[in-house]
Amino acid sequence: MNLKKYLVRALHRLQKGPGYTYKELLVWYCDNTNTHGPKRIIKEGPKKKLIWFFLTLLFASLVFWQWGILINTYLSYNVTSSLSIGFKTMKFPAVTVCNANPFKYSEVKHLLKELDRLIEAALERILQPTPGNGSENVSPPLDLELWNQIPLVLIDEHDKDNPIILDIFETNQTAAANETAVGNETIKKYKLAVKLCSHQGSDNCTYRNFTSAAQAVTEWYILQSTSILSKVPLHERIRMGYQAEDMILACLYGAEPCNYKNFTQIYHPDHGNCYIFNWGMDEEALNSSNPGAEFGLKLILDISQQDYIPYLSSAAGARLMLHQQKSFPFLKDQGIYAMAGTETSIGVLVDELERMGYPYSDCTMNGSDVPVKNLYSQYNTSYSIQACLRSCFQNHMVEICGCGHYMFPLPEGVNYCNNEDNPGWAYCYSSLRSSIKQRQICIDSCKETCNDTQYKMTISMADWPSEASEDWIFHILSYERDMSTNVTLDRNGIIKLNIYFQEYNYRTISESAATTIVWLLSSLGGQFGFWMGGSVLCLIEFGEIIIDSLWITVINVISWCKGLKQRRARARYPDALPTVSELVEAHTNLGFQHEAAGAPPGDEALPPEPGTPPPNYDSLRVQPLDVLGADSDAE
Repeated sequence: MNLKKYLVRALHRLQKGPGYTYKELLVWYCDNTNTHGPKRIIKEGPKKKLIWFFLTLLFASLVFWQWGILINTYLSYNVTSSLSIGFKTMKFPAVTVCNANPFKYSEVKHLLKELDRLIEAALERILQPTPGNGSENVSPPLDLELWNQIPLVLIDEHDKDNPIILDIFETNQTAAANETAVGNETIKKYKLAVKLCSHQGSDNCTYRNFTSAAQAVTEWYILQSTSILSKVPLHERIRMGYQAEDMILACLYGAEPCNYKNFTQIYHPDHGNCYIFNWGMDEEALNSSNPGAEFGLKLILDISQQDYIPYLSSAAGARLMLHQQKSFPFLKDQGIYAMAGTETSIGVLVDELERMGYPYSDCTMNGSDVPVKNLYSQYNTSYSIQACLRSCFQNHMVEICGCGHYMFPLPEGVNYCNNEDNPGWAYCYSSLRSSIKQRQICIDSCKETCNDTQYKMTISMADWPSEASEDWIFHILSYERDMSTNVTLDRNGIIKLNIYFQEYNYRTISESAATTIVWLLSSLGGQFGFWMGGSVLCLIEFGEIIIDSLWITVINVISWCKGLKQRRARARYPDALPTVSELVEAHTNLGFQHEAAGAPPGDEALPPEPGTPPPNYDSLRVQPLDVLGADSDAE
């Protein structure tokens, strides 16, 4: 009951200021607001009133239009990039070095023997000068089952609608076709391609064409060797690769000597055994004491080029990469080559990138909010977008092809693809790799890191060792490696590396919000003040009239509901006598009517003359709004 009385009094107080109707409320607002324009509408003459109404409406529309633009600009969350240069002692980057050749040919030759014989016979058939002169007749028979799993074919595409496709080892071709296929004009008339089928003997095949036979042979050999090596256990693959004590001949960091024991070994599918200096996994990262070549890392490497796999590695040298501590090195994307027989000097500059997170950009701090499972977490390395993209591809490979690709880490419970267990894996892999849809799914799923460090390199090279010094240098290095006086090293297998900071200046590229809440409020206020001469208080006044309008609407709805209830009651009981409250209400309203008619005070209380009919109380009923107003005046 107390709450009801409080609400009634609150309604009375609200009604005293603006008025009882919407029109009175609007007139009251225009007369009392501090905004320019509305006052002139109600105080000027008819013509000026129309002009001021039009101007007020026009400028109000401009204000709302500008506000929409400003709010849309703020919600776009644009950023600005700033570049700052600092000077400090910096951590020396992690340095990963690998051989361009993943395995020693002497160690894997027994595994690739049949594969080498097949490619040699195929090249002989393609390049032999005279048709029918095949040396394979006197050699052991070829393993054509291995060939038929992923064959190389010759394609003549002069007629695009009916291309001629010839299998190099096909035996049921016509003599004319064979002469054409194995003649000395083969390379000129035909293109070499890799035939990939969903399963052996299937007609659902695709052909990967190449502009050069060298590219086709390399791609075919990689696919076949991948199938063979995927069945070899990891510890065997590590054993068949280049060992640290054989590859790293000399090491010097600053003035401190180091050796292969200061490197961390990891197995990289593309390059075999790789060795990382200053990775920061087991020990604290090393700081560089000073910039300059004398305070960097100096290495002498032996790549043993004479033991390269001939058809797998066509490039000779060392593959190296500079990266952050505890990050996985993706040498195929970000690595560089160092050429044999040279001294390669690499000057390093550091760029630090600081991106703003959500909602300004879709970057991630540590990859925890990325929906792709990071398969490289088994190395205990930090998140990177390269790791995410490869993990995403491998997950799709497992889901679609039923096995994992040899070049990427495996999820639990999955095996690598090979020709025996998964005959159509190469076709599936090729289709997946060329699928734009799958690639876009991975791009949309992965995120850039918010903070990143990039190493900009300046590379210079010189022949090393010089002709005057190569004899004694090779003698010393050969003796230190083999404890033999015989020279076992030569210019084709030796690489010298110098890696150092050029300077301690580092650049920080950071993002900041182009629009802030302070900018938004000041811009909104500026537009409102310029077009309407308003301020925050004017907005509060406008909010007040909105609240008053809502209260009047509530009162009208309550009055309508109450009147509807009373009308239904009278319709149900038409002969019922009026209640005491109705009599009091009618008597009060009758007095108001007398006052409005100019009757002297007290006349409304005179009793009716004899013989006059009783008053019609129904005609004297008013809406509860008037009663509330009368009560408020009585107070």
